[in-house]
Amino acid sequence: MSAGSEAPTPQPLRGRRVALGVTGSISAYKSVEAARRLEDAGAVVDVALTPSAARFVPPLTFRSLVKGEVATDLWDPAAPAEQHVAMGRRADAMLVAPASATTLAKLAHGIGDNPVTLTALATSAPLVVAPAMDSIMYGQPSVQANLELLKARGVFIAGPAIGRLASGGRGLGRLIEPIELAAAVRSAIGRTVGDLRGRHIIVTAGGTREPIDPVRFVGNHSSGKMGVAVAEAARDQGAAVTLITTQAPPEGRYGIVVRSVNTAIEMQTEIWNAARGANALVMAAAVADYRPAEAAESKLKKQDAEEEGMTLELVENPDVIASIDAPHLLKVGFAAETDDLIENAKAKIKRKGLAFIAANDVTQSDAGFQVDTNRVVLLDATGEPERLPLLHKYDVGVAILERLKSHPDWPVRAD
Repeated sequence: MSAGSEAPTPQPLRGRRVALGVTGSISAYKSVEAARRLEDAGAVVDVALTPSAARFVPPLTFRSLVKGEVATDLWDPAAPAEQHVAMGRRADAMLVAPASATTLAKLAHGIGDNPVTLTALATSAPLVVAPAMDSIMYGQPSVQANLELLKARGVFIAGPAIGRLASGGRGLGRLIEPIELAAAVRSAIGRTVGDLRGRHIIVTAGGTREPIDPVRFVGNHSSGKMGVAVAEAARDQGAAVTLITTQAPPEGRYGIVVRSVNTAIEMQTEIWNAARGANALVMAAAVADYRPAEAAESKLKKQDAEEEGMTLELVENPDVIASIDAPHLLKVGFAAETDDLIENAKAKIKRKGLAFIAANDVTQSDAGFQVDTNRVVLLDATGEPERLPLLHKYDVGVAILERLKSHPDWPVRAD
């Protein structure tokens, strides 16, 4: 969070309980950070370790970190009776990370002989499995068959990633990073019980970059943080999310389809590509109003303009959100203003065909570009402005989604 911010850190897993299963792998150290991220997101984490995992990460590490229980020994007389059953039954989700090849085989075939596999057998909550092993092991037909069997049963598979392996080589089999592990849990819970299950939401993020030459562009200060926050909030509520962004793909994007663009026209094209079957478009991107009439094919040199200076001819970009004329798509706009906030925002609602708009004054140090917080006003063409307090941008995203769900044109889920 930005310095001086008083907005609370969002806790998308508040009230949730997560069972974390750790198996024998050198990458077990990442499970410690994953547990911390889950607890920071508001979850209470119970941890189950296989005997091999306890040799990589001492159980005391988890006991010092999590609010929940830590199970390591099925025969420990001091442990609660049927500890694995209790952990499985109260879990809202279970994450097995790292998941070794041996554990994948046991999970696929219902073998419960350690605290991790027994907890997995005792839960009806969504199960997220994060494989970690050498690339040759991962590619074995038996391992792939076990993964396919788990997928067919509705298990969420998170990773693996390509990277440096314990063998010293590089390949597919590396455990994904803790931020992605936590994101996978959030996604799995959303896809199972979230209010936006069965919905598809398009979100745009970042400032467009209109090329002057291969090196320079016309752009703005947008960081893309607001759009990413909306995308994460929608993902956490179970929506299928397409994030169209000018920024580098964000960390923690598990469950979010990312489409990278640079210019306003590229963004417009990608929105149209995603619009079929989508239910809403949240246009958080800062789209440039103008672009250079022509982009030079090679870098413009300073000496070429020394005598007469440089004149840059600009042409108008399309109004991207106004151009997306899809009756089934509820459109939410953003108005980043420096003065006459309400008046300027209201003028855009009808002109752009918006369900409502989120307006913010970008001159405020805690609510403009590059920061994690925002102060927005939500308003439609007829209603009174709804002024939100200073919030983390994730919580602004939650408020926008709540307003979407209460819109009279929002489709009712058929379950």
